[in-house]
Amino acid sequence: MKPLTRRRARAMLRLHGPQSMIFRRRVAIGSGAIAIGLMALLFAASADWVSGQFGHLRHTYPYVPLALTPIGFVVIAYVTKQVVPLARGSGIPQVIAAKSGASAAAGALVSMKTALMKALLTLAALLCGGSIGREGPTVQLAAAVMAQCHRLMRIPMRSSMYIAGGAAGVAAAFNTPLAGIAFAIEELAAAYEQRVTLLVMTAILISGMVSQGVAGDYIYFGVTGSALSIRSALLVAPMAGALGGLTGGCFSRLLLSATRATGRLGAQIRASPLLTAGVCGALVAALGVTTGLTWGTGYDPARAMIEGRDVPLWFGFAKFGATLATAVAGLPGGIFSPSLSTGAGFGNMLRFMFPGEPASAVVLLGMVAYFTGVVRAPLTAVVIIAETTVSRGLMMPMLAAALIANQTSQFVCRDKLYEALARTFTQRGEG
Repeated sequence: MKPLTRRRARAMLRLHGPQSMIFRRRVAIGSGAIAIGLMALLFAASADWVSGQFGHLRHTYPYVPLALTPIGFVVIAYVTKQVVPLARGSGIPQVIAAKSGASAAAGALVSMKTALMKALLTLAALLCGGSIGREGPTVQLAAAVMAQCHRLMRIPMRSSMYIAGGAAGVAAAFNTPLAGIAFAIEELAAAYEQRVTLLVMTAILISGMVSQGVAGDYIYFGVTGSALSIRSALLVAPMAGALGGLTGGCFSRLLLSATRATGRLGAQIRASPLLTAGVCGALVAALGVTTGLTWGTGYDPARAMIEGRDVPLWFGFAKFGATLATAVAGLPGGIFSPSLSTGAGFGNMLRFMFPGEPASAVVLLGMVAYFTGVVRAPLTAVVIIAETTVSRGLMMPMLAAALIANQTSQFVCRDKLYEALARTFTQRGEG
């Protein structure tokens, strides 16, 4: 070991001291990760509160949503288009587009103005009964927080830090650090296009630990502990994978057809966005008033099905329609939670085909398969469900169902949903 001379000490201070690039980058990443964890918890609490307010309203006045939802959809679509067009939709495509750096608006995609407006508009959509989730907006908001911390520390933002911020948002939103890492590798990093470094994983874990430290080690969907025998898994997993892949692929194909301007449907929707929002809002309202189950994230019906309680067999199709209509309307909001709820509905259908199997296990396989069919991220789907239900005994059947769903979905929709939506931002420059 070399002796520590004054000259060497000065050199080390320049390289690692408080004014050095390395030190400031570490401070930006660490403070960003902590802020993301706290922000995700605040956003989750706000989303739960506004969802509760809408629930109270519709129970008191059951038919008010028939007017509130369509009008609300039109107002939110108008504000989004006129004020923050980059805030529309999930939020994950924006982070993918910003990470690629191909768009002139890459910085605006994850600016604090865009992210904060997206959060407010997502809450407004939940207050109107939109079938959306908060996880996608959390990803965009988290990437914006990470970018802001880098700007404050005067550090250039690397592509890997967009990945770190977005994946840390997933970890904090679901209270699942491992799922955040899987999401970073599988979705945001685009099949190892970017190297996921130790600093990226550190940011994800810090954000997850902050979320757990403040909110406690809660389990998102509750502890199931269910399992399947090998014989049962060989029957149920392929069936769930095929059904989830077909239905999830249909969702992606329909959404892409409606949101891209290359086809006739997409051109018509783009030409009349407010009319589209109103029609979609009316459809969501009709489904919600008729069923009473398709509003919001769908968390409560999903948990009920996981716990083996009876939910109508048509729920999966109804939630599918409500989520698709909300997404086509162009409202800011994610599809993570609604997709998990829809998948639980399709798994609930399979539960009656396999009455001798544990209900929760069959429902979970349906969730994994449908979610994979939509986003084509089998590893992320398996890890999220395993962590949010503590169903480690189902890891292998879930992985089998996810892989089958991933392949089946490609027969219906060749494009990966988030990557295709990200191209709409990079190609238009604004989104």
